[in-house]
Order: sequence, then structure tokens, then C-alpha cells
Amino acid sequence: MLADDELGAKRERYEEPLPDCYYKAFKALEVQSGNQIILAVDGQAVIGCLQLTIIPGLARQGMKRAQIEGVRVDQRHRGKRVGEALLKEAIAIAKSEECGLVQLTTDKQRDDAQRFYNRLGFLASHEGMKLIF
Repeated sequence: MLADDELGAKRERYEEPLPDCYYKAFKALEVQSGNQIILAVDGQAVIGCLQLTIIPGLARQGMKRAQIEGVRVDQRHRGKRVGEALLKEAIAIAKSEECGLVQLTTDKQRDDAQRFYNRLGFLASHEGMKLIF
């Protein structure tokens, strides 16, 4: 799913066998505290996913925050509230972990994603910046 759109196809590699970098990344996620992958499934098929990371912090009086990354829904299941269910589950986990906010970034080219996040209550309150190597 990460490679199944115009932007993802340029930066991900979906091939058989799957490149080792994905296995290494998954192992690193497994051992890092506060990191999890949330899946949406239909029978035996994964139809959506996201990564949720709980981040302890010093700012805002030691507030924890939740970071959402890699939100994807299989093209055949878009428009069926799968993404909404994933985000609501991530938000519920963030609240149970006593996070003070949930944050995410979305590519400025993803107009549909921006509308989706706005509909769920996310605000474009900060300007995100990245240094890509």
C-alpha cells in the first residue's frame, strides 16, 4: 500500500522478494517502545494501515504526543471509512496513553488527504519542515 499511489511509487519499492530495508525497519519498530502499526483487515486481507508513535517530551510541561505516519488504505476500500476507523483507533490509543495532542504530516500534493484530516478535526496549525537526505 505504501507504493500504491503516484507519490509512493516514486519513493517505495514493492517487489519480490521485498527489500531487506523493510524487514530491518519493521524489526526496529518492534523493539522501540511506544511504536506500533495499526491494521485494518477484511477477512485475511490487510486493507489499511498506519504507524503510531507515542513520543515523550519536555515541551508543554512534559506533554506526550502521538505521531501518525504512513496512513494508507487499499484503493478498492477508499471511501468506505476505513481510514477514519484507523485514525479514530490511533486517537483513542493516544488518549489512553495520556497524550496531549496527535500530530501528522501530509504531502502538500495530497489534496484529498488534507480534506480527510480536516474533516476528522485536524488543523493545519503549524508549518512542517523536513531535511531529507
